[in-house]
Amino acid sequence: MGIMQYRELGNTGIQVSALCLGTMTFGEQNTEKEAHEQLDYAFSEGINFIDTAEMYPVPPRKETYSLTEKYIGTWSKLRSDRDKIIVATKVLGPSRNSYVRDGNPRLDRHNILQAVDASLQRLKIDYIDLYQLHWPDRNTNFFGKLGYEHRENEDSTPIEDTLLVLDEIKKSGKVRHFGLSNETPWGTMRYFALSDAKSYPRMVSIQNPYNLLNRTFEVGLAEIAHREKIGLLAYSPMAFGALSGKYRDGEKPEGARLTLWERFGRYKNEKALQAIDRYAELAEENDLSPAQMALAFVTSRSFVTSNIIGATSMEQLRENIGSVYIKLDAEILKQIEEIQTDIPNPSP
Repeated sequence: MGIMQYRELGNTGIQVSALCLGTMTFGEQNTEKEAHEQLDYAFSEGINFIDTAEMYPVPPRKETYSLTEKYIGTWSKLRSDRDKIIVATKVLGPSRNSYVRDGNPRLDRHNILQAVDASLQRLKIDYIDLYQLHWPDRNTNFFGKLGYEHRENEDSTPIEDTLLVLDEIKKSGKVRHFGLSNETPWGTMRYFALSDAKSYPRMVSIQNPYNLLNRTFEVGLAEIAHREKIGLLAYSPMAFGALSGKYRDGEKPEGARLTLWERFGRYKNEKALQAIDRYAELAEENDLSPAQMALAFVTSRSFVTSNIIGATSMEQLRENIGSVYIKLDAEILKQIEEIQTDIPNPSP
């Protein structure tokens, strides 16, 4: 086994592991004990970066809302090794979830002040290292929507209002740094323009989907990631497990995410299935597991700060972490590009 890689989070001076432990299964597919087992193992392997959200676990529902943060909050090493662990969580954007803050979560002062205090309480920590805006407080194209449809006179929280409250909670010491999530090129640059003009906190990361079936981040955001030092925290690097190949030939593994929930159907369309077959065959021809090849590709991208892995079993977690020690050679990368050219972004 090799040595974990570390990369700087924006311009913060903070070094985060090239793999980040995603936790959205904690409280739905994983028990508290299993969550702690995953956290212990990841930490022992050099992962110092944990990503969660007030909304987790996923799929979101009233009965499990915020359980993930609570499970992380009872993990003993978060007390004993707090200075070695980078904790990232998120505040909800506009949502129809009636059980969150009177059914009207927004990225405004009222909501963010409540949300950050509640996350700190659940996590049982004094400060959050990276506080992310889970999705924009405006109509735009995210969560698999490619085309932008403009709405006049929509009810949205101005970005500057959001930045004002972020500045307030940073000065209070509750949060060290801030990041975006599910954001667009326009939104990202608008945050920078306001921060630079008025000395508001500057975003240091952007958490968007990125995997072999969805490389749309490369189109408008990869250049911004480089030039503005806002590295990608890549989520769904295995397309909810589809790129492991476990759903090939119509298989429906018991307890697996795409077996349990139809809402993630974008990874099951005909083009996606064709691409998955070709990527899996390429991996197998090169004595790689499809899962590790898919993850190694994401981690290798120069605009990626950290690759957010997730698992429901320790076997999966061990395999996922092992991907960081794999270097894809030029020929494999060339063949990946050929598949992408033939079947571009089948699951945006």
